[in-house]
Amino acid sequence: MNNLTRESRNLNIRYDLPAEILDRLSGVYERMNGWLGYGNGVNGEEGIPYWFSFKDSEPSISASMEPSGLQFDVSHMNKEEWNSWLSRFKAEATKTLGFKVGELENGEVDEEIEWIDKA
Repeated sequence: MNNLTRESRNLNIRYDLPAEILDRLSGVYERMNGWLGYGNGVNGEEGIPYWFSFKDSEPSISASMEPSGLQFDVSHMNKEEWNSWLSRFKAEATKTLGFKVGELENGEVDEEIEWIDKA
């Protein structure tokens, strides 16, 4: 089995995007497989979105908005399942947020936001 103990990945969903764009992000979270909700301080860190488990000692995904963009932290998850989940997140976020969502580090996107023309 090809399990990751821990990995972090960053997407180009930045904190400085317009509020009307960032407000759509919670809808993307909720549509993803394994959605649990936001941590409340007892289960998970307060305000942080979680999937699969609130505990990083179990298969889990959490996300936080960092200066570099939306950062996902994954723990104890099968690598193929994680990569598939993240690919689905990128596709759903691209459709919902209106710009190409990807990883700058992997060359999927540039620093400039690539807005999708819905004409």
